[in-house]
Amino acid sequence: MRLAGKTAVVTGAARGIGRACAAAFAEEGADLVLVDIAADLLGVPYPLGSASQLAHTADLCRAHGVAVHTEVVDIRDMAAVRAVADAAEERFGRIDVLLNNAGIAAPAGRPVHETSEADWALMLDVNLSGAWRMTNAVAGRMSARRAGSVINVSSTAGLVGYRHFAGYVAAKHGLIGLTKAAALDYGPSRVRVNAICPGSVRDTPWVEGRMLAEIARALDVPVAEHESTFVLAQPMNALVEPEDVAAAALWLAADESARVTGSVVTVDGGFTVR
Repeated sequence: MRLAGKTAVVTGAARGIGRACAAAFAEEGADLVLVDIAADLLGVPYPLGSASQLAHTADLCRAHGVAVHTEVVDIRDMAAVRAVADAAEERFGRIDVLLNNAGIAAPAGRPVHETSEADWALMLDVNLSGAWRMTNAVAGRMSARRAGSVINVSSTAGLVGYRHFAGYVAAKHGLIGLTKAAALDYGPSRVRVNAICPGSVRDTPWVEGRMLAEIARALDVPVAEHESTFVLAQPMNALVEPEDVAAAALWLAADESARVTGSVVTVDGGFTVR
């Protein structure tokens, strides 16, 4: 029970990596505030997590005997984000962990000169500014308590470039920069800020993920062949599992990483070693 007595806020919790991390936190005793837009978003060409998927994540977590509160929130809305932080503290009294996981994989699949200003703005607003808003609303509260862990889910796209994904790459690189700057801001008050960079994460059925499939679609890779195609680029000859990312997030959330801040943890099977 490495997180017993702690409260964690998880964004993008309806499915995918968010669900895997929420379940791992619950298994280790954390009470949870699960956040998701739980609706489709204009400009994103695929369905986002739904209200029923968010409820299912909550049920999976409650099965471990922890308390769970859900919030349907668009992280582009600063007032709504602040209300989440208020609700979390009102319900649980404190926020110990913030996992900034919410993100989108598209609009993408075009070179820079074919990317519209609206598509560029949307990608940065969700994938970078959303994490900034959540951190803005939560980190000061953690700092006042002189304890807390903020975990930003970036990507290998935060470390290297990908053709036809300029907006996604820029946002994920920015998230690494935000992590390092915030680690310095809050280090004196013992609030830790770290980032995880997952590689190609398999869309495991139990988490109902679809991020890898949507990246494949944007690259014109046949969805039926996308796993075998992505495996070819993996030094370990295997895709990353959602549980692999959750294990890294759990370590960063727990007390055994008490002196780790400003770090970037890659969970990519060696992809960025090359």
